[in-house]
Amino acid sequence: MSQDRKYPRLSSPDINKKLHSYSVSELRALCTEIRSFLIESLSKTGGHLASNLGAVELSVALEYCFDTSRDRLIFDVGHQCYTHKLLTGRFSGFSSLRKKGGLEGFPKPAESNTDAFVAGHGSTSVSAAVGLARAHRLSGGDPHRRFIAFLGDGALAGGMVTEALNDAGASRLPVVVVFNDNGMAIGNTVGSFSSVLSKMRLNKEYLDAKNTYHSVMRALPAGEMLDSAFTRIKNSIKYSIIPSAFFECLGFKYVGPVDGHDISALIQIFNEIKTYDRPVVIHAVTQKGKGWGPSMADPEKFHAVSSFDPKTGVCPPSSGESMSSVFGNKLCELAKKDKKIAAITAAMQKGAGLDGFAKKYPNRYFDVGIAEEHAVTMSAGLSAGGIRPFCAIYSTFIQRSFDQIMHDVGIMNLPVVFCIDRAGFVAGDGETHQGLYDVGMLSLVPGMKIYMPANSAELESVMDTVHSDPSSPAAIRYPRGAGAAFDGDTSKDSAAVLKTGDELTLVTAGRLTDNVLAAAELLNEQGISAAVIKLTQILPLPAEDIDRLSSGPILFCEELSDSGCMAARLASMLPHRQVYAQNAQNRYYSADSVEGLMAEAGLDAPGIARRATEICRGNR
Repeated sequence: MSQDRKYPRLSSPDINKKLHSYSVSELRALCTEIRSFLIESLSKTGGHLASNLGAVELSVALEYCFDTSRDRLIFDVGHQCYTHKLLTGRFSGFSSLRKKGGLEGFPKPAESNTDAFVAGHGSTSVSAAVGLARAHRLSGGDPHRRFIAFLGDGALAGGMVTEALNDAGASRLPVVVVFNDNGMAIGNTVGSFSSVLSKMRLNKEYLDAKNTYHSVMRALPAGEMLDSAFTRIKNSIKYSIIPSAFFECLGFKYVGPVDGHDISALIQIFNEIKTYDRPVVIHAVTQKGKGWGPSMADPEKFHAVSSFDPKTGVCPPSSGESMSSVFGNKLCELAKKDKKIAAITAAMQKGAGLDGFAKKYPNRYFDVGIAEEHAVTMSAGLSAGGIRPFCAIYSTFIQRSFDQIMHDVGIMNLPVVFCIDRAGFVAGDGETHQGLYDVGMLSLVPGMKIYMPANSAELESVMDTVHSDPSSPAAIRYPRGAGAAFDGDTSKDSAAVLKTGDELTLVTAGRLTDNVLAAAELLNEQGISAAVIKLTQILPLPAEDIDRLSSGPILFCEELSDSGCMAARLASMLPHRQVYAQNAQNRYYSADSVEGLMAEAGLDAPGIARRATEICRGNR
């Protein structure tokens, strides 16, 4: 069956225009189509499934009530944007989702004028919405335009949201905060009482009656004093039992909790808030993974998937043990012997490989939510108190905690171990999630040690090393998925010679070892004798050993950005040697496979061999 017949509403090229004329029953049918399509499409391409299935009605209602080419819809994290993309002209491109040259998995203004802001990290949407609203006001724009921040998946745990809410509430800007509560951030502590009050507050007759009451009271003798007294009594009761207190004290109108899957109620609410002249928070309760049995049963498993059977939900087995899993198992082993070891993560328990640790050592496991800055300084506090913290944060997210690493960990030289998952290129997620920039940041911290194990054996050895050395902070960088095919363990060597040669020396670390060894073979076929030196610890850099063991010009191959690369550091330490850099440059990378990204950066075997050949020819 063709896509047009299977998804008659969704496949319409002008769905964003037709949508506004649909009846509620047609909108419900559209939601069903969207869920069916997402399950079918993502089973092939992979992507963020459960979070999008849970946000369908919210997204449809927003697109129905607002014009996102005019009103600005800003996503938090961004992985809940698939329905928005489907309803803004990108249905036909979904087969290319998260592929080179295809649709990005996150909002991207260059892709559509309905994508207001790039979003890949959490807790940023309210700040962006406030900035856009202020820019609009300063430019003398339409005062009826709305700026909508769409939060979910625990974004309220991030301190940046609180900072932005504090500013937004006092601003009187037309900012609408839609909080998608799927049960993982705010608990269901208010029940039906608050739902009833929400319906009352949204009712026009109620609002008119409330205003009339205040007018009449203040017209009576001593009425203003009585009105103020009654209002204080009412508010003291309301604020003691309703969660709106937090938001309303900040200056927001609070609406909720509301059923985030009741599209009729959502439309009523969104249309009503257009009349408000103050910032609004809408608290919608949803079910992550809604509409598909497997994702409802295990929403965390289907939060982000590569591919799966759309009928059974069975995912293909992964190839080899992941470095994350190796890290988690080894940490459990160390924690069994050392009662002072603690594990810290920022909302990435499963992804960081810490499920086992959390079960075995719950009193020594701390998931702080999407709060990387807090995770780092709390780890510093643990360390200052005599605990050995292993702080597991993805490379792309550790960027958010630079000040805490530099100031709170670095100045006291605390032995916090940063376990940096997803280091290097990351497939599918594009510009927002590449793990290329942390070394440039971490290398600025005096005393920091940085390790890049190539495989599972080296990761375990390095963890033993840092555990036994509490003299300084340390960082261990490893990629998503399996490590290199290279199966040796050179972690005890400051610089290990894997291949001898006398015309040129290739230096590398981590999983790039495979590509460098393959490049050396390609050079050998061209008659160029290239040596290969592999490092495990890249900081402090063993410059003297590299100088002693190498021959000819040095080509330092690194799966990281040019700023802060070890090649530049080596060149400054060995001014008498020719040192060249082959790395990911200072740029962003769109979605592609790891192999494709390596090739784009010139870090695949042919790319490295080409650069090495150019260097050798220039020296002849």
